[in-house]
Amino acid sequence: MIKVIIVEDNTPIREGLCALISGTNNYSCVGTFSDCEALLKEIKKITFDIILMDIGLPGINGIEGIKRVKKIYPEANILVLTIYEDNDIIFDALCSGASGYLVKKTSPSKLLESINEAYQGGSPMSSTIARKVIELFRKNNNLNIKSDNYNFSEREKEVLELLSKGNNYAEIGNQLFICLDTVRHHIRNIYRKLHVHSQSEAIAKAMRDGIIR
Repeated sequence: MIKVIIVEDNTPIREGLCALISGTNNYSCVGTFSDCEALLKEIKKITFDIILMDIGLPGINGIEGIKRVKKIYPEANILVLTIYEDNDIIFDALCSGASGYLVKKTSPSKLLESINEAYQGGSPMSSTIARKVIELFRKNNNLNIKSDNYNFSEREKEVLELLSKGNNYAEIGNQLFICLDTVRHHIRNIYRKLHVHSQSEAIAKAMRDGIIR
């Protein structure tokens, strides 16, 4: 059972998302909030797997909300669901620790699939957002290459490259001829060396610092 929290200030949308999630086998909506302040007050009382977070919220916005949740639960899986497709907002959300970025026109079936993908360790994005992210990171990488030395092994760099191309853990293992546990071991090392807690943060930082292109 995938337990989902929804943070959305639009009541019909919030209630519709809750009904969709709770009405689907193996999914459960375990909490709904209209703002980040209410979420932060209650989050320690709720067992959850995924947070579905809007960006344009009253009070604390979604990006700041992501940062505050990640301070409490560094491993939290937070999926952005928003109307915004602005490059700066996308970049800020991913660098703040969002596991994925979806637009609100995403179909119900695709939304459920994306929640499951995030639960399995992926970084789901709407197709238009994925293209923007690639372009944004490439542009940023070309303008600001730091080439910081994180002491990555060649294998860790290979794993990072494959992650940045959208491969999941099983696909990385198949391409590198290593088992799933070895992939997870490399990814844990990558997170530790980069001082990040999510796949999207790792890719953003690695591209920004010129580790991958």
